[in-house]
Amino acid sequence: MDKIQVTCEMEVTLKMIGGKCKPLILHSLIRKGTQRFSELMHEITQVSQRTLTNQLRELEHDGLITRTVYAEVPPRVEYSITEKGSSLKNILQLMCVWGEKNMDERFEITNPLCRKNCE
Repeated sequence: MDKIQVTCEMEVTLKMIGGKCKPLILHSLIRKGTQRFSELMHEITQVSQRTLTNQLRELEHDGLITRTVYAEVPPRVEYSITEKGSSLKNILQLMCVWGEKNMDERFEITNPLCRKNCE
């Protein structure tokens, strides 16, 4: 297996949590616990099913979440945070705080996920 070359340790973090909605997925799973795809889709607005699916696959591949498939009809799939994924909690909270402090008039929060967690 070819190794992924990175410039520094920070790039490792960015490779794992960088993406259109990866931090939001992780934040939601840390905050709410195990969720189904439809629950994540409802929570993380402004993302397509395809993008959410791809981001979930990448997070699973990186060992940040687990995917459990139940042999039911129709099949039930649940996503959970791993211990490795939970270790990002403080980083994600700092991202929320930084975003809130540095938001300007260009931005409008439509689904304040961070505020839900902090209240």
